Amino acid sequence: MKFKQLWFLTALLLFSFMLTAQQRKIAFEEYDLKNGLHVILQQDNSTPVVAVTVTYHVGSKNERADRTGFAHFMEHLMFEGSENIPRGEYFKIVQNAGGQVNAYTSQDKTHYYELLPSNQLELALWLESERMLHLVIDSVGVETQRSVVKEERSQSYDNRPYGSVIEEVFKRAYTKHPYNWLPIGSVQYIDQAQLKEFQDFHKTYYVPNNAVLVIAGDIDVKTTRKLVEKYFADIPKGKAELYRPQIVEPPLQGEIRDIVYDNIQLPAVIQAYRIPEKGHPDSYALEMLTNILSGGESSRMYKAIVDDAQKGLAVFSFPFPLADPGLYLVFGIANMGVEAGDLERAIDEQIKIVINEGISEHEFQKTKNMQEASFITSNARMSSIADNLAEYHIFYGDAGLINTEIDRYMKVTRDDLNRVAKQYLREDNRVVLHYLPKSQQ
Repeated sequence: MKFKQLWFLTALLLFSFMLTAQQRKIAFEEYDLKNGLHVILQQDNSTPVVAVTVTYHVGSKNERADRTGFAHFMEHLMFEGSENIPRGEYFKIVQNAGGQVNAYTSQDKTHYYELLPSNQLELALWLESERMLHLVIDSVGVETQRSVVKEERSQSYDNRPYGSVIEEVFKRAYTKHPYNWLPIGSVQYIDQAQLKEFQDFHKTYYVPNNAVLVIAGDIDVKTTRKLVEKYFADIPKGKAELYRPQIVEPPLQGEIRDIVYDNIQLPAVIQAYRIPEKGHPDSYALEMLTNILSGGESSRMYKAIVDDAQKGLAVFSFPFPLADPGLYLVFGIANMGVEAGDLERAIDEQIKIVINEGISEHEFQKTKNMQEASFITSNARMSSIADNLAEYHIFYGDAGLINTEIDRYMKVTRDDLNRVAKQYLREDNRVVLHYLPKSQQ
């Protein structure tokens, strides 16, 4: 009885939180400095915490084919030190101030953030301005990070079971576009690169007119404006031409199939379908379709393939949205004794049922509820709000979508879900990989 009461109270509190979050509008203001830095300020004094993020509009898409991995490598170099920050001290400074710091690199952007007590706002702004203007890129730092990046690649991609899945998929799904390679890049090209190349990359892309500064949390806007002016206004605007590839990947000329032998015990099946870029109207329907196909244990694929037929140990699908046309991935790990071909047929069967029979009203309402809850949750933390504001500005040209993008999901109809399944989840629009144990090679 006590457990039931506790469960009910927890559910009630969660519902109350979601209802409050749903009604809450995220207010912010934005402006540009004369050097081109775009600034977004979001004041929320409910907790004494502030998130400071700087997002640079550069990712692996902006690299040369013979110098892959540069954007990710630069992410590492940004923590090496500056003219006024000793080597290796960046993390310590933030942590000693009671904060957290990290970064990530994608195909389309590189994002840095600090989450600190709000009385440490000025420290975060100083740190970010230091490495934008005064980053030290020398042979010691480059050689140190060469070793770090090699180890990261080895642990996360080369020597992890199924670790190479995304890389193997992308290099077959794209032949012309720079999405052909992942941000981790090639060790070969990082080894070949000279010191000046890294310095030039920073000088070209790590400039105020290619960046968005977002400050979200316990701030006073007027005071924060003055601090932004103090630390960033004097940083010179970048003058080098920014490489923005306009390459259009040609359509697949039919299904592409291959086998990859890996250090695994159980076979896996990966399907990658070409889909439109993020922000395209169909991208919202595809994301909502994911909830129906593999969103939890009550989803179609989980119930049919994992629970009932027991052909899969795990099956899930998800869109890989990118600034240019991306991929919709379906990934399944076979159960013991199940062949990859059997698992693939089971996956195809569930996709075909959606295409031929459509979506029930119950499923449609369920995916709408799931999408609304996901949207609310994505803006539940200061760091997430800051990241989302930058994302909406850079790729959509409208930071206000942080409040209104949910409307685009809610406009999706049952017919839209059926249409996008037919239009994009076609056999002639996909790459299929069978991952098999090396013992079968």
